[in-house]
Amino acid sequence: MDETSFQKRHEYVTIASDLDRQRVIHVGDDREQIGLDNFFETLSDEEQAAIEVVALDMWEPYIRSIREHVPDAAKKICFDRFHVAMHLGNAVDKVRRQKHRELLGRGDSRLEGTKHLWLQNPDNMSDTRLKRLRAMSRCSLRVARAWAVKETAMTLWNYSRRGWARRAWTTLVRWIRRFRMEPVRAVGRTIGNHLDGILNAIVHGVTSALSESFNATIQWIKKMAFGYRNRDRFRDAIYFHLGGLDLYPTP
Repeated sequence: MDETSFQKRHEYVTIASDLDRQRVIHVGDDREQIGLDNFFETLSDEEQAAIEVVALDMWEPYIRSIREHVPDAAKKICFDRFHVAMHLGNAVDKVRRQKHRELLGRGDSRLEGTKHLWLQNPDNMSDTRLKRLRAMSRCSLRVARAWAVKETAMTLWNYSRRGWARRAWTTLVRWIRRFRMEPVRAVGRTIGNHLDGILNAIVHGVTSALSESFNATIQWIKKMAFGYRNRDRFRDAIYFHLGGLDLYPTP
């Protein structure tokens, strides 16, 4: 489950896709609960019970809809590493901006132009950027500690057993609670409140990478059409390109 923008001014559509068959199976209006309720209501009780896992971000309207319609939803809801990394990355950037403003007030510009340095995956960095990151990460600035939290969290997705994973993530949440940086602590609360879904994703090995791929394709479709004013036409275009339709004529 994911949302993608339809027009500006925060207008969205809800996208439900089949992870096994890799196709879009529902396009709903907005990104409120009713948009997903409408999808589940098209399924029989047997079809709803047959759902094995649901990968999504931590959007509460979607979570409520899944809990109301999918049996044993607590064991099936999966929050993958992409969205956890996004929340942590946003927190790191907020801490960087706060500290950068403080330092500039004292004539210190050492954090100038370092935004992407803190957010980029070190595995994808050039030797020069990696050397600079290592030097910056050893400083006593709060952004370096926030970055350490983010990188530590990314190492906790390699567990295969729920019990060990729960211990590791619980330890991380406790560590975060001792920080004085509210952006990081806020993410810590979010992780703690959604921990079961994170553990489900680890155990099942499920990600929302397919949804993110579809989202990029949908934005390309919208760009090629120079935008859509009509939701029905936008919906039809998504189904045409991503619905897995059999368009070959019958012999």
